[in-house]
Amino acid sequence: MERGRMIRHDAAGNPFLGGELFDAVQRGGVFDDSKQFVDAVPTTSPDRIRRRFAARRDDAGFDLRAFVEAHFDVPPAAAAAGESDGGRDRSMTAHVDRLWSRLLREQTPRGEFDTLIPLPEPHPVPGGRFREAYYWDSYFVAEGLAASGRLDAVAAVADNFASLVERFGFVPNGNRTYYAGRSQLSLYAGVVDVLDRHRGADAVSRHLPALEAEHAFWMDGRDQVSPARPAHRRVVRLDDGRVLNRYWDDRGGPRPESYREDRETAAAVTPAERPALYRDLRSACESGWDFSSRWLADPDDLASVETTKIVPVDLNAALYGLEWRLADWFGRAGEREKARRYRRAAAERAEAIDRCCWDSARGFYADYHVPSERPTETWSLAAVAPLFFGASSEERAASVADVLERRFLEAGGLLTTLTRSGQQWDAPNGWAPLHWMAVVGLRRYGFDELAREIAQRWLALNRAVFEAEGRLVEKYDVTSAAGTGGGGEYPLQDGFGWTNGVAVALARLLGRERPLLDRPFVRE
Repeated sequence: MERGRMIRHDAAGNPFLGGELFDAVQRGGVFDDSKQFVDAVPTTSPDRIRRRFAARRDDAGFDLRAFVEAHFDVPPAAAAAGESDGGRDRSMTAHVDRLWSRLLREQTPRGEFDTLIPLPEPHPVPGGRFREAYYWDSYFVAEGLAASGRLDAVAAVADNFASLVERFGFVPNGNRTYYAGRSQLSLYAGVVDVLDRHRGADAVSRHLPALEAEHAFWMDGRDQVSPARPAHRRVVRLDDGRVLNRYWDDRGGPRPESYREDRETAAAVTPAERPALYRDLRSACESGWDFSSRWLADPDDLASVETTKIVPVDLNAALYGLEWRLADWFGRAGEREKARRYRRAAAERAEAIDRCCWDSARGFYADYHVPSERPTETWSLAAVAPLFFGASSEERAASVADVLERRFLEAGGLLTTLTRSGQQWDAPNGWAPLHWMAVVGLRRYGFDELAREIAQRWLALNRAVFEAEGRLVEKYDVTSAAGTGGGGEYPLQDGFGWTNGVAVALARLLGRERPLLDRPFVRE
């Protein structure tokens, strides 16, 4: 629950919404994009709006869309909200520099009924339909901001995270009330590490209490799990007593921002199965991979989603990275007991990742399926996370590098998975954040040549689309000359925060003799 200013909202996170009007608008397809309505702001009391709706809805010729537009300040549709500036006559780097001022925003809620959660500092938004800051996106944007010399903007990202942790106890998925039941891949420490690299220890110390609070959020319930109750919120107890983490959402029901889509997906299962399905859909959103065959028992059926039954390799590698960084930073601050505690936690987690998430038959990391007590069958680029966060051994990193080169590398970069399911976090799509993690992770373990090849192919694809269309986009088809990706619950978005950030950060990284992130971080 939010610890500071209380925002009144229903159980799903919509202030003063919900009920028959919300259901009618979302299920009736008044807007092509379900997110458009939850970002709308009532222009008068929601109670008054509901009474007017109840009184008029059965009138002859009642127009629901006209009613909504008369009572809400509705944001533009996703297709009209893109960030392309038609800049084909400029370089891609100049285009990104031009867009930073547009994507760095200082927003305040438009009245008490807005779903926007205020942040104290300007914050990067991805662009298009994504008009708010997102947790894991912001780290990759921060790397690009640092490469562009905008360190004050990086410090603002970290300060916003600290503010969110103070109010909520964690960093929500995004700064909207309907996102406040979940977080995302733990990368606050990554943003602080950017500041550490450029500004030193003085930039770190102020964030240590919030980083500890974030770690406590992910580990909440560790003392409550047992053989009889092996999972609680985001922690999972394995059969040998070790504890790892999973994705979760503390709220249930259909996602407000994808209400129609979730209700349609749930129609394929029995009413008794729907609460678990909604939870698993929401939990997949905490991963950022919404959606992917990673979470599906049947890659062709979204209703087979089982996110909460899976121990994800990337989440646990990220928490290893958080624990390792806390050990390092507390050690440098002279707090030896805390340093020892976090170093021990990191070592225990690394051993558990080895046991559960290493598939020796494939020579590759995978997510762990708790009910079957074995790695999942999905080949996923999440396998680069142990390299990026330094949780892998040298031998296993070499095996991962070999598999990436043989099975994942395409003309435009790396496939997200080897499965073609139609979901956006599957083949043939490639994504900027995963390319950053792959390139940095490979360089961390000395595979500089492969890392350079991946980075060059990805940047060449980014440039080709930019030169043809004057924009950078959310995702790309790494197998196609056309380049732009597909799939997902909404049209392809341009802008685009993390694509911009990774593009300039990779370009800078390629110009260095040694890796930008060479730190004593690799698992010993």
